[in-house]
Amino acid sequence: MIKLIVGLGNPGRQYEKTRHNAGFWFLEGLGNSFSASWSFESRFEGEVGNILVATDKVMLLKPQAFMNLSGRSVGKLCRYYKIEVEEMLVVHDELDFDPGIVRLKKSGGHAGHNGLRDIIANLGSKDFYRLRVGIGRPPGQQKVADYVLSEPSSEDKNKILNSFVPVYSEIKSIVEADFEKVMSKLHDPGALQ
Repeated sequence: MIKLIVGLGNPGRQYEKTRHNAGFWFLEGLGNSFSASWSFESRFEGEVGNILVATDKVMLLKPQAFMNLSGRSVGKLCRYYKIEVEEMLVVHDELDFDPGIVRLKKSGGHAGHNGLRDIIANLGSKDFYRLRVGIGRPPGQQKVADYVLSEPSSEDKNKILNSFVPVYSEIKSIVEADFEKVMSKLHDPGALQ
């Protein structure tokens, strides 16, 4: 069962519309659909929300340290609530997929993503679930750091936000860790029609 969903991003108004905050966007939408109330918890260095999916209580976490320190927040909350690595889903931006593509996976490396890198370092494990949110690759010679910290076009932003809709509709199966069912739907565009 998934007990914690973490959305990755950077705190502060200057970052809220940037591609690197796709994880925050996902959690904000999920929280809104379940009327989550958010509070800043200094002991976890993050904004924490709670939702009820069917009868299962699920915690939401938006780390408020910067991206490369996300693991500190995640580690503190997991240790306090005794949440196991495999009971966590981390939602993050993914350069390898175009906007509008989302993919679930378990385990794996960090592929240069500083938020994932810090979570793996703090938990001492990479065996958590991930929801990878496509943001596309930078055009031409643009540096990756500049690209992820810039705003997407309105068209790309809409594609990203719309890609969350089928995930939200499968949130009960995600919480129940029925990932094969969810993956077959999310990874097969025909199944979503």
